[in-house]
Amino acid sequence: MAIRISIITICYNNLQELITTCSSVDNQLVKPFEHWIIDGSDNGEIKSYLENTEHPPYRKWLCERDKGISDAFNKGILRSTGDIVNMLNSGDFYYDAHTLELVDRTFTLSIDAAWLHGKYELKRGGMWVIIGKAFSRKKLYRGMRSVSHQTMFIKRRLHDQYGLYDTHLKIAMDYDFLCRIGNEPFVFIEQPLIRFVPDGISETEYLNSLKELKSVYERYYGFSLKLQVWQIRLKLLHYLIKSPVGKWLYKIKVMLKLENI
Repeated sequence: MAIRISIITICYNNLQELITTCSSVDNQLVKPFEHWIIDGSDNGEIKSYLENTEHPPYRKWLCERDKGISDAFNKGILRSTGDIVNMLNSGDFYYDAHTLELVDRTFTLSIDAAWLHGKYELKRGGMWVIIGKAFSRKKLYRGMRSVSHQTMFIKRRLHDQYGLYDTHLKIAMDYDFLCRIGNEPFVFIEQPLIRFVPDGISETEYLNSLKELKSVYERYYGFSLKLQVWQIRLKLLHYLIKSPVGKWLYKIKVMLKLENI
């Protein structure tokens, strides 16, 4: 492997989801440089699994309570030593066995890129769909609509330059970091890199996540009418897609191959 990739997986009382993620990492044809497990559980299941199960030499772990998602992310970043950092949440997994191989090849061919991201698969409207578009700084008012931190592979120098995740944020810490690195050169991979586990915090706390996104955006860019209108649209769609009519309309949208619009 030409580029040393550090994978960071945070977890909390979800052993089976962690096992899924670890299996995904171990099945990669190109292995990571290291895979850090940051376990903030208040029970001993994950710690027991890590200590009493045979793991590949690249797997390392820290089992101690943390102060939230951002704090757990930062613990992993501070302990990792690779050239590239990827945050792969417990339960999420790489789309196929070639993901790290593709990332490695992309960075090798795009030496000026400071980070990359790609498409991802998630469950929406009761269906599995593949979405994701190339990041656009001009569309940051839309939040993380086209980017997910799980598909972001970031050169370590960006954390050295722009800092770690904001521990004051409970949900939008990845969006905050994206705002900071928005001018850095990147590559978008048109293929799916990640499959998301349903019911992540950005889904279960969706309306709260919109509030944090708005606060972060205004911190960097001030008031935006486009953001106000966009968030009204998102709230309406959020309620609509939970209804039988909304799910039916979304199914039609997918049939027309419009799910990525």
